[in-house]
Amino acid sequence: MTADSGQSLGDLTDHELAELACRAAAELSSRGTREGFAEMLRVVAYVGERVGDAARLMATSHSWSQVAEVSGTSRQAAWERWRTV
Repeated sequence: MTADSGQSLGDLTDHELAELACRAAAELSSRGTREGFAEMLRVVAYVGERVGDAARLMATSHSWSQVAEVSGTSRQAAWERWRTV
């Protein structure tokens, strides 16, 4: 997908969307600028918050056991890490 393709982010598969995010992060990190580094830190903080949101949503619609399986940890550890905002 290119910036001018006209394709909505909502039309992308989970894998395609993740690949786009990785490409953007790789580009930003390779610039070697103060601004690029600051933006990377901002993105990391934002993504960390969204990971918690995704874990809680998955636990609501599935289970904390599934969150644990995907994240490679125990159910208790997943619950302790992501149960609250």
